[in-house]
Amino acid sequence: MRRRSELHWPGLRSVYCWQPPTGEVTVSGEQQIGVSFAEHHGVVTESGGRRDRFDIRPGDVFANGRSRVYWSEVTRRDELVELYPDDALLREAAGSSRTPEIEPLLGVRDAVVLGVASVLKRAHVGGDPVDTVRASVLARRLAEHVVGHYAGIAPPHRPLGGRLDRVLLDRVAGVVEARLGDPLTVDDLAAAATLSPFHFARAFKAATGLAPHEYVTARRMDRATSLLLRSRLSVPEVAYAVGLSNVSHFRRVFRRHTGFLPSQLRTAGSDPPAHGGRAAGSAA
Repeated sequence: MRRRSELHWPGLRSVYCWQPPTGEVTVSGEQQIGVSFAEHHGVVTESGGRRDRFDIRPGDVFANGRSRVYWSEVTRRDELVELYPDDALLREAAGSSRTPEIEPLLGVRDAVVLGVASVLKRAHVGGDPVDTVRASVLARRLAEHVVGHYAGIAPPHRPLGGRLDRVLLDRVAGVVEARLGDPLTVDDLAAAATLSPFHFARAFKAATGLAPHEYVTARRMDRATSLLLRSRLSVPEVAYAVGLSNVSHFRRVFRRHTGFLPSQLRTAGSDPPAHGGRAAGSAA
């Protein structure tokens, strides 16, 4: 069973896909930046005459410009979010009349892109609606970030506006990944950023679109998904492995983030229940 939904937001289109391995070649469209929420080994991509083989970690970020990317040898179930910022929004972010071209990316870590994709993923699976105001803010943040880091041009100077810079974000994200099974507090993460908890929480959300605890929870649910599909751990054991001791709470949170209960995922394997639709106020 394949599951795909497409949502249109102000300045941005997002595509969510869940599918079992099909043996078919799939294609990423032009000017996209996306996140894989699944683990893969030995995946092959071809684009612009170049062929690459590599492994994918859940949460890895990929992108391409005007050359489409062809994916093959995907032997495990796939879950991803692709983000397509409008050309007009990219031009505005760059302060240019020419549309910047997104540089190719293969499996980088980027908390800003991951945060935006995680918010919109929940909208796709029916866990959390996203209104057009928040979606517009996320789209602009993504466009500014992409232009500033992955478009090969210097964007107009803009103050960070209280956001964490890329170095501090990467440091905090590394702490989160290393301690998903441990208790984590805002104080712990603020210490990694050398900020007070209050200023850290505000700056982290301004940068990623997620409060620190929301980001940690999203990463824990991604880890839980992998454990449910790749291990024989029981549901309570998976909950404990991702730092949650209340199993009932874990089930509720998992359903909100993925659209189904842990037991449904394990029973159905790669066949999640159907969700998805069109964003309120979006284009047809």
